[in-house]
Amino acid sequence: MTLVIAVDGPTASGKGTLARRLAAHYGFAYLDTGALYRSVAFRVLEAGYDPKDEATALRAAEMLVPGSVPDDALRSDRIGSAASQVAAIPAVREALLSLQRRFAAVPPGGAPGAVLDGRDIGTVICPDAPVKLYVTADVAARARRRTLELQARGLPAEEAQVLADLKARDERDMNRAVAPLKPAPDAVLLDTTTLGIEEAFTAARAIIDRILR
Repeated sequence: MTLVIAVDGPTASGKGTLARRLAAHYGFAYLDTGALYRSVAFRVLEAGYDPKDEATALRAAEMLVPGSVPDDALRSDRIGSAASQVAAIPAVREALLSLQRRFAAVPPGGAPGAVLDGRDIGTVICPDAPVKLYVTADVAARARRRTLELQARGLPAEEAQVLADLKARDERDMNRAVAPLKPAPDAVLLDTTTLGIEEAFTAARAIIDRILR
């Protein structure tokens, strides 16, 4: 049995950076499940279709090769918004379900465990994971972080628009019919509103070590 750490939470909460740090610290394999949906969205948009087009999105999901789309191409707000739309399609979620569970059950490279971050890891993908974190932050703080991140990459970003986009995405993610974004009943809440990455990493490690003790 491999050890799985599930890290869920909304966009720009810091969960991705935190999950990567945790995977490196414990020597576990890491999967950014959001990148799977972003890759599907990228393929749909690349083909000239609307991300709400279920048939096209499903084909893209079924043909997806993880890592086939460069990470830099997946990080725009346009792709993020489209990913939220394809993620609301039940057939797309079903198509990517087994891929994620395989990763958790048999982490690549013979790693002794896996860290998966996303929005439904603790509730749907790995409901039996012994460690579940729900990483969140105030939406205004998340908008500031996201704006600075985009600007640091040389992309145009206005904080007011980023805030509006995050609120719209939260609404979609939390209210979709299948696998809505919400903490698992046994997840530990980690609010990063006032925490830097080192503080969040220290807090997460303390939670995990206490659970595994």
